[in-house]
Amino acid sequence: MSFAQIDALCRRLEALDHAQAMLGVDEAVNMPEGGGEKRAEAMSVLASMSHEMASAPHIADWIDKAQSEDLDDAQQAAVREFKRTYTNLTCLSSEFVARQVNARIRCEQLWRQLRPKGDWKDFLPTFENIVSLAREEAQRRADVLKLDPYDAMIEQYDPGSRQSEIARVFADLKSFLKAFIPQALDAQAQRRARRPLKTFRAVFPIERQKALGQALMQAIGFDFNHGRLDVSHHPFCGGVPSDVRMTTRYRTDEFLSSLMGILHETGHGLYEQNLPRDLGHWPSAKARGMATHESQSLFQEMQLSRRPEFWAFALPLARKHLGAENFEGFEVEDMLAHVHRVERGLIRVDADEATYPLHVILRFELEQELISGRLAPKDVPEMWDARMRDYLGLSTIDNPKDGPMQDVHWPSGAFGYFPSYTLGAMMAAQQWAAVERAVPDAGIQISRGDFTAINDWRRRNIWSKASTLSTPELMRQATGEPLSAKYFEAHLRARYLNG
Repeated sequence: MSFAQIDALCRRLEALDHAQAMLGVDEAVNMPEGGGEKRAEAMSVLASMSHEMASAPHIADWIDKAQSEDLDDAQQAAVREFKRTYTNLTCLSSEFVARQVNARIRCEQLWRQLRPKGDWKDFLPTFENIVSLAREEAQRRADVLKLDPYDAMIEQYDPGSRQSEIARVFADLKSFLKAFIPQALDAQAQRRARRPLKTFRAVFPIERQKALGQALMQAIGFDFNHGRLDVSHHPFCGGVPSDVRMTTRYRTDEFLSSLMGILHETGHGLYEQNLPRDLGHWPSAKARGMATHESQSLFQEMQLSRRPEFWAFALPLARKHLGAENFEGFEVEDMLAHVHRVERGLIRVDADEATYPLHVILRFELEQELISGRLAPKDVPEMWDARMRDYLGLSTIDNPKDGPMQDVHWPSGAFGYFPSYTLGAMMAAQQWAAVERAVPDAGIQISRGDFTAINDWRRRNIWSKASTLSTPELMRQATGEPLSAKYFEAHLRARYLNG
């Protein structure tokens, strides 16, 4: 049977993916700087091997024959997703993949060295090479997929999404946010006049912060028998479903930025750990694109972990792990004043949920222009600054470290990824509305530190479906209607104007 051949190939590809994922995690977390050159070489060879195996010409015959075999529903879904993956893989040659992976890894390594210094001049030549390769990739994919080059890149992260529809939604959202943010800031000022913001006046040791993070991860449902938490330059969730690796970064003068990052990555980790394990080698059993992945991390961070009920549960744990004396006089309302804080800032990963989408929209607009060739890499700092001043009233013209050098995505060649973040926020708000209908006392359960019913809903409606459905159909089946921005906008109004 041709399906049996596909099944066997998927198991071999899964093993290679596992090896590449772990080498990538180690490269970001543990590898000494001097190991970079050989690590890049090893990962490019593995990527090339995997690509050659997965894109071999005879696989097309396997797919054609498997489609006519007597398969059950799960097997049919596996073949459909395998065919989609195969088509995307065959857009690129193994030679190009090896060349691109090597360049991406070297650029990311250079970014780690130069970003702290904001050294755009020395970074630019390597970045120009990455953009050139991204344009080549986009055109190669576009020729096969019959899509616009940037749409072909989006397809790799969020299958089915198109820039025209994203641009329409983002234009409306940008208009809403530019009017909403001043209103939210005014409402925040009025609340602070009634209840002044209590500040933390302590040093928070990293080990104690890590202990608090792990305690909350465990309560939420993260399985430490199949995952762990480490430190890296940029927080991420990697590894494989049976061995999920999460990272964060710490500051000792405050703990909330790290903690909220941990909770965000825990959302990613829960999704990975709850995908169908017995079919994990099939592409249909893997995560359904990055917008869905981001919906799970933002569901955890924004919809759950910034609620008053969550802090009724979490504040006693913070006192326990970070010292009760550091929270003297603090009540839930004081914690909410911190985690609901709206503030215009330069850094995307530190942004609040109201200003965050504007950071994403800026990147979406710039990378469209980079891929099309309308924007040259050397002009990115100037265009970045212009949009930051327009959208958030801030300038980065002499500060590339906190401007176009702040993210790892472009150095690693991930063009087309950024829209997923804000699409995910919209999806998360709509999913929470569905959870409230299905679990009317969800808030009470959260206040007790009980996430069982909420996780059961997510497992039943999102996690277990993996990639058997398109993103639009997944949302329709889970929530009863197509994706709509109305839930996200209503969520922001309720939290920041009525709170």
